[in-house]
Amino acid sequence: MIKELAEIDIKPGHERDFEAAAAVAKDLFLASKGCLAFRLHRSMEQPSRYRMFVEWETIEDHMIEFRNSDAFLEWRRLCGPFFQNPPRVEHLTVIVEGKSHDEDAEAMAAE
Repeated sequence: MIKELAEIDIKPGHERDFEAAAAVAKDLFLASKGCLAFRLHRSMEQPSRYRMFVEWETIEDHMIEFRNSDAFLEWRRLCGPFFQNPPRVEHLTVIVEGKSHDEDAEAMAAE
């Protein structure tokens, strides 16, 4: 599994518009070949900065299949107008992972 990390700076004052567009665009990612998960996080310290995490089965699913698809064009049409500059994208692999053994966390994981 590959994790895509995109750091996205939004034009100040357009954060809510971007969030609404990203909520729609999420389904474009999730319907794409090899996409396993999508998450969008907003920085508390820099409210116009977001980090998007997308899990892909392979790097090719992202870089070839998705990037050459109509879904990618639609993502850029929906969200691109709010970008301050082009997103900075990296691909990551998990090296170390841990989870809490909290009963509430286990219950949420079971749902």
